[in-house]
Amino acid sequence: MFNGKRLGLARKRRRLTAKGLAELTSLSAMTITRLEKGENQPDINTVSRLAVALGFPDEFFFADDPEDLNTDAVSFRSLSKMGAKERDAAIAAGSLGLQLSDWVETRFSLPTPNLLDLSYETNPEAAARSLRQYWGLGEKSVGNMIGLLETHGVRVFSLSENTKTVDAFSFWRDDRPYIFLNNFKTAERSIFDSAHELGHLVLHRHGGPRDQSRAAEREANAFASAFLMPANDVRARMPRFIDVKVVIKAKTRWRVSAVAMAHRLHSLGLLSEWRYKSICIELGKRGYRTGEPDGIERETSIVWKKVLSQLWNERTSKNEIARALHIPLDELEGLVWGLAGAAPPARPPQTRRLNIV
Repeated sequence: MFNGKRLGLARKRRRLTAKGLAELTSLSAMTITRLEKGENQPDINTVSRLAVALGFPDEFFFADDPEDLNTDAVSFRSLSKMGAKERDAAIAAGSLGLQLSDWVETRFSLPTPNLLDLSYETNPEAAARSLRQYWGLGEKSVGNMIGLLETHGVRVFSLSENTKTVDAFSFWRDDRPYIFLNNFKTAERSIFDSAHELGHLVLHRHGGPRDQSRAAEREANAFASAFLMPANDVRARMPRFIDVKVVIKAKTRWRVSAVAMAHRLHSLGLLSEWRYKSICIELGKRGYRTGEPDGIERETSIVWKKVLSQLWNERTSKNEIARALHIPLDELEGLVWGLAGAAPPARPPQTRRLNIV
């Protein structure tokens, strides 16, 4: 049977209204709506027109219901800046990500989630210290935030949204934490997004509309800042006089944006209000408001490298994974874009189950 929910998901991924899809397929908007509600069954020709317009294979529309994300439990950044089409497209990407995640987890043993439930904690700074201590990080800077998250069981996916209004989002599902990152941002800001979403996962685990409030966003920001730039380490390494050159040099140690570095120094009382504003103005003049001149290399995933390497060794290509999931290759690529690195040369097939540790 044709699955109307999958039609709705594909339409939202392409940021189309029912009217917009109708115009591309020479169908009526009412027909599209009725198909999505399951009130009509399309003929083969109609399915083909829909598949071509949306860029999804025919088989996609005949699979089981896609998993609906509980939007109340999804923590979005920049929710106030996000339009309905962008939000729906990101949620749809999350649904496809879960499909890919389930496919991978039937074939690989991934790390068990190892996060604290810090929803009782009212101080984000204290929460960051607690998680750092629990993970044995001490005061050192984080060398690979994505790798750290994956080591502790967070499932990390990318978003290919090509818009700055969708930063990242996270949620819990079946006691597994998920983070989706928009790699449209600089490497430094993507790292901060990762830590921000980690804050949501440990501070706002039980979800609910309040966790999309400005207060929750401030808590997640404060957590990320403290987690990436531990107070004692920052204080110990800063000179008495801090200018813009010091900030730019310091940001490379803690792998954050220059603006985030300046904000942390101000929040720790190492920069006066006047000095902080002056440095921010100077950073803007140097291009650090819109980008990161001489930025760091983008982080890659440990898990996705191992998973795809093993699949390539078994001569399973990304095209074959996409066909197995009945999704377009561009959607699969979008979920692991920039996370996996280049493909290694193929080796003879193997049949063992791989443990990712």
